[in-house]
Amino acid sequence: MLFGPHVTNLGCGRAFSERHTAYYAARAAGGAGVIVTEIASVHPSDHPYERAPLATSAVPGWRAVAAACRPYGALVLAGLGHAGAQGSSAYTERELWGAAAIPDAGVGEVPLAMGEEEIAALVDGFAAATRLAVTAGLDGVEINAGQHSLLRQFLSGLSTPNPSDAVLRAVLAAVREELDGRVLGLRLCCDELAPWAGITPESVPRDLDADYLVPVRGSGLSVGATRPDWHTPPGFNRELCRSFRGRVPVCLQGSVVDVEMAQDALDHGDCDLVEMTRSLIADPDLVTHVRSGHPERIRPPLLSNRWTEVRDVRNPIVSDDAEPRSGHETIDPPIEGRDPVARDVLVVGGGPAGMEAARVLGLRGHRVRLVERGDRLGGTMRCWPNPRAGLLVEWWERELARAGVIVELGVVAGPDDLRGTVVLATGGRDAPPEYPSDVPVYPASAGARPAGPVVVYDPVGDGIGCDVAEPLGATLVTPDAVAGKQLQDPAEVAVRLSRAGVVRERRMRLVEVRGGHAVLEHVWTGERRTVPCAAVIDCGYRLPEDTLWRARPDLPRIGDCVAPRTVHEAVREARRVALAIGASTEIGVAR
Repeated sequence: MLFGPHVTNLGCGRAFSERHTAYYAARAAGGAGVIVTEIASVHPSDHPYERAPLATSAVPGWRAVAAACRPYGALVLAGLGHAGAQGSSAYTERELWGAAAIPDAGVGEVPLAMGEEEIAALVDGFAAATRLAVTAGLDGVEINAGQHSLLRQFLSGLSTPNPSDAVLRAVLAAVREELDGRVLGLRLCCDELAPWAGITPESVPRDLDADYLVPVRGSGLSVGATRPDWHTPPGFNRELCRSFRGRVPVCLQGSVVDVEMAQDALDHGDCDLVEMTRSLIADPDLVTHVRSGHPERIRPPLLSNRWTEVRDVRNPIVSDDAEPRSGHETIDPPIEGRDPVARDVLVVGGGPAGMEAARVLGLRGHRVRLVERGDRLGGTMRCWPNPRAGLLVEWWERELARAGVIVELGVVAGPDDLRGTVVLATGGRDAPPEYPSDVPVYPASAGARPAGPVVVYDPVGDGIGCDVAEPLGATLVTPDAVAGKQLQDPAEVAVRLSRAGVVRERRMRLVEVRGGHAVLEHVWTGERRTVPCAAVIDCGYRLPEDTLWRARPDLPRIGDCVAPRTVHEAVREARRVALAIGASTEIGVAR
């Protein structure tokens, strides 16, 4: 089991931090066999994002990570690389380096075409970084020639008119000399998904010097191909990985998110190792659960990429939708242990916040009763297009049973029922439409799939509108310049929507619906036009369902009944309140 290199934003400047150490140590303690640290730039010309590690600043952090992981038997390898033309000149205030003077499709900046001097400095940089990793006591290095790397750019006709593996071979040779018998891994782009000019499986050299190989796919034209979201079937690289088996061990990468798939890939000879990075972010104890005979306890990742892909305008810390402690191990307390006083606790509401609060309270020894007015747990998650949302709700249901929580469905709690220690997680309610309509208007939470020309109105841009419109081939109306503005890669979403026949009406707001047509108004010019409409699905903002809280404002509330929340935010609030109940005799106790 390999925990692969990925951007975390945990750094302190360009150095690894104590947060990095705790983050990697948690995965080693949970049973991961190989830990590859966040990729460190091997030369100061490379500064691809604000907190990108630099090898010359990494030694103390690498040493701390190695020491923290060593008691658990995990191999710790330094991820080493250079982003080249896929980097950023904003921090260095210098030109980017490239295999040729061809701009990367994503960055758009024409790089310096590297000559002999720059290539020699690059090779020396990889060698020097390897020496530093050895000095720090690491077990080896993994060289990045994958989707986001300068070494890939030398191999690709998309980046240079004269593709060659000479630079990659020179780097591998220089690194091998510095390793003194330690591990040399290679993350290699084996398919750029651009056969007209890019790297293909047939063009990849098969005799490169490495102790293991991680075949990945994608280029600057397809940045979402390495770690796509739930729309891409899990295990998408199995065939590619299998085609490279033979000379050295091969590691399967590509949304491997359940242990059954991992074991099946091993059993069928597709790979020798398995990378399950996002699963290990969602549940650091994944391997421990398998070894103990309880794989059902593994928390499934949603594959939303909202918290695992952190190079966006929010600049967040790496984490997981339903495991907010990931990336925050030095800040958020663990939930293990039992509180000294066991209480009778009533949790009102069975959405993500209520389920997590009840789970934590139950695990800490409290006698918990969870009441939900609906006929099943999960709240609006049950209506999400993402099928993995249902898997996460089912995990919560199993964990609630394991924690001894009493769950009562179809129970509507009133103010008189709020006795003793109470947590309010009553969720949200759909806001009324802000426009008149003479056709049916369905909130996104209803999960409706109406017939006829459908208009999906998305003033939020968090991805729900896109997910609702895609299977319907609907008209998607958004006041934003792009559909799904909050998503990691709206460009990838636009391609998917176009293929599904979704018409995107951008910079438009929905004014009214009458006579079978929706009236749209441009947000800047005020120009109006109409589109056919037999039904509307409204993906607008939700409002807190805070009726009970207004009757009892002395009680703690969590989740959507505070304000519209993501799963991550709801779970984080739930844990804080649950842990506070165990630490106080006052919180949530009725007078």
